[in-house]
This record gives sequence, C-alpha cells and structure tokens, in this order.
Amino acid sequence: MKRILLSLLLVSVFTVSVFAQRGGDMDARKLQLALYAISNLYVDSTDEKKLVEDAIVGMLEKLDPHSTYTDPEETKEMTEPLQGNFDGIGIQFNMLTDTLYVIQVIPGGPAEKVGLMAGDRIIQVDDTLIAGVKMKNTDIMKRLRGPKGTEVRVKVLRNNAPDLIDFKIIRGKIPVYSLDAAYMADKNTGYIKLNRFAASSANEFREALEKLKKEGMKNLIFDLQGNGGGYLNVAIDIADEFLDKDKLIVYTEGSKQPREEAKSSNRGDFEEGRLVVLVDETSASASEILSGAVQDWDRGVIVGRRTFGKGLVQKPIPMPDGSMIRLTVSRYYTPTGRSIQKPYVNGNQEQYNHDLIDRYNRGELMSADSIHFPDSMKYNTLVTKRTVYGGGGIMPDVFIPVDTSRYTDYHRNVVAAGLVNRVAMNYLDRNRAEMNKKYPKFSQYKQNFNVTEEIMQELLSLADNDKIKFDEEQYNRSKPLIMLQIKALIARDLYDMAEYFQIINDDNASYQEALRIINDGKRYEKELGRGK
Repeated sequence: MKRILLSLLLVSVFTVSVFAQRGGDMDARKLQLALYAISNLYVDSTDEKKLVEDAIVGMLEKLDPHSTYTDPEETKEMTEPLQGNFDGIGIQFNMLTDTLYVIQVIPGGPAEKVGLMAGDRIIQVDDTLIAGVKMKNTDIMKRLRGPKGTEVRVKVLRNNAPDLIDFKIIRGKIPVYSLDAAYMADKNTGYIKLNRFAASSANEFREALEKLKKEGMKNLIFDLQGNGGGYLNVAIDIADEFLDKDKLIVYTEGSKQPREEAKSSNRGDFEEGRLVVLVDETSASASEILSGAVQDWDRGVIVGRRTFGKGLVQKPIPMPDGSMIRLTVSRYYTPTGRSIQKPYVNGNQEQYNHDLIDRYNRGELMSADSIHFPDSMKYNTLVTKRTVYGGGGIMPDVFIPVDTSRYTDYHRNVVAAGLVNRVAMNYLDRNRAEMNKKYPKFSQYKQNFNVTEEIMQELLSLADNDKIKFDEEQYNRSKPLIMLQIKALIARDLYDMAEYFQIINDDNASYQEALRIINDGKRYEKELGRGK
C-alpha cells in the first residue's frame, strides 16, 4: 500500500511540474507522464518499448498517409533496394511449388563463379532445408544474404544429375539494377524501362542512352509504368537529361520548410529528339516529378493513365536503435505550380488506399470522360500554353484505357497460383539445352517460337490439380494473353529481362500508341500544342 501511495505521490509531483511548463514543452512532458503512469501503475505488465512505438505510429497515422515509422529490421529492408547493391550470392530466383528455382545468375557474381546455373533448384542452405517447407521469400533471402566475405553452403538439384550437388559460395557485393530494359523498338526509336529511382539509376540511364544512341536512336520511349518512385535527386538528375539549361524541374515547400528549387544544368544528353513518357496509376512520386517537368515544359508527350498522386516529401529521422521516422515536411510542385499530391483526410490510410479502386469503380481507368477537373485545377504549360491539370497525379496528354477484355477471373486465378510461371519454368527445365541450340539469338526466338497446345494443356492440368474451376469461355478469351505471358517468361529466363519486355510490350496498348505517336511527326507536334 505504501508503494502505491508513493507512486501516486510521484505522479502528482510530476503532474505539477508538467503544468508549470508552457507550450510544446508541456506537450512533451505530458507524453512522458502518460508513459510513466502506464509503465508504473497499469494493472498488468507492459512492454515499454512497444508502448513507445505504438504511440509514435498512432501520432503519425493522424498526420498523412506517408508519414511512417519502421523498426530497425524494416528500415534496413526498406532502404536496401534503393542503395544500388547488397551483399549476397548473386542470383535471381522464383519460388514455385515451395522450391527455389534459379532464374538467372548475375554475371561475375559469387554464384556464377562456383558454377551455379539457371534452372538449378536450391534445396538446402547451410543446415536448413528450404524446399517443400513453405518458407517465406524474406526468410530464404536472409539465409542467402550476408556480409561480404562470409561463406554459405548450398545443396542444388540439377535436372540431369542423380544426386544433390554441393556448392560453397563466398558472398560478395551484388549490384541491384533499377533499369529493366533498354532496346531499339524500331530503327529510330529506343525504349528504356526504369522500375524505381535508386542510387544507381541515373548512371544506368545514361549508359543505356549512350548504348541506344550508338545503335541509331533518334527518339525515345521512357517507360515509368509501375515505377513507385525513389530518390528525389535521381529523378531531378534524369529529368535534367531532357531539358536545356536553367529550366525549373520541381520545387518543394512546406509550412516550416522554405521553398527549394531544382533546375536543369547545361549537360543534358537527350535535349533534342521526340520523347514519349509512359505512366499509369501506379507511377508515383519521383515518376510524377519527372513526367510533370517533361509535360510542363512541353518537352515530350505523356501517354497512359493518371498517375498515383504521391507528392509529399518525407524527411528520414533516424532513431538511436536503428529504427526510423519518415516525416512529411513539404510538398512537391511541378514547374507550373501544380501540386502532385492527391487529396487525403487526416491521414485516413484506409480511404487513401482505396483511391485506385474508387478510380476503377468510377470508370476512370476505362474512359477519360469519367475524369472531371474543376476550373481551379487548370494550368497552362510553359511553352505552348496547353491546358494541363492539377489536383493529384499527372494527367497524361494521351489517355490509354485499361483493356479488360482479355483479363478474366480464370486468368487471374492461374496467375495468382503461380501456374503461368511454373509452366514456363517447367518447359525450359526440360528443353533448355535444345532451346539454347535452336535459338542462340533472341530475334530468332521472338520470330519463330510459339507456345504449343501441349504447354497449354499442362497449364490446364496444373490448374485442375489446384482446384481452379475451368471456365471455357474465360479460358478462350484469355488464352492469347496467357500464351504471350508464357513466351515472355521463357524469354526472360533464357535471355534477360529486356527480352521479356520486348515480347510483353506487344500487348501493351500504351507502348503501341507511343510508337504510333513518335513515328508520326505531325501528330507528335499536335499533341504538344505546336501542330495545326
């Protein structure tokens, strides 16, 4: 009883001292008092660390959808893909039927040096069995990754070998590439696809640009579909390649942050030549900064669908234990003054996350006529004075609706079950040597290889085994798309990711429209407000 009274007395004294304070200091002490009271007086035992983390998360949730807290492990996992490299063995893999299939070994990496090959199945890592045990990808990656110079032993099943093969691999520094593809779409037009704006992206982009120019590139399709963003400075760096000197690329401003501007330099490597930028509803943040600058300066044509609308700037605030708060401190604005950020209400994450579903339900993804902008959201571009729109995301110059005709429930179910991937992997597993011999060049494969009925029957059989209900009408509707996806996946595993996109882009309506625009000089100029 005395201990309780003493605790209450301490709380009372603490409370008096709190109310003696003023302003923000009082609020901070109020938080301290709450934590002290819960830790020392609450009826059940409490975890102080978790209480603090929950309090931080609770505060951030009331602010906006992008102010977040990550614990030490989450912080490391979040920053790694943007750093440009990590320590590991150097493979790309897929998990199919609880088995790790090696899709590619990174040239010059530790795995290639000891003889690991595409098509190998890793069964065991050190003393841990990873095949057939439903292990998460993240858990497997933790076992394969590790500090440079450390050793990992793997047991591998190779198609023609009767026994498991042992490999001892010394981990090394593995580059993480953000550029998925760079190839000539036709004799004058290059195509570059960037999946995120990572630390190495600007250099990767410039190398790809130089390579394509040597192959005769005069025009460029720059694909940012599905690109969720990354580093602001990298987006500025790449935008600089398209704009001549002293052009405003983006500015940021917040109630406690003064306006900061980023302008182009005089070193752009693609300031001339036709440019089309592809975007969609999942292109966000850095993708929107770049496409907004290109659009505002009438430098290129934006093709696709309205972008995500993520225009809030987060400042990383490291915590002593390795955790991190990413706090929104300002907003991004395009050169015309458009705010990229779509509306949100008091950090309501659920409502915010439903925005894309709401767009679909309103018909926005299928028809540009479903998108309505108030007059207050209209802006004029800086050269030809075309009308562009603010209010969240970048509205493209040329709208491309989502094609829902070949996407059926049956198709979604077989893709979600990993069966399209598995059929492609199984086929290559059985025929890799023959395919390498028959199609030494990708051009031969693209022109002559066809997905057979035998392959499709295997897909149907696997789907039946997985108890996916067969629907003949849906299957026939989706069949051409499934066959294209299988062909593209085989190409990816036989060659590289660029070859995957060379095939899959045959079904990409935005890509096909970009080619038409870029090869029609009059239409290109008209879209930019320069034609008559």
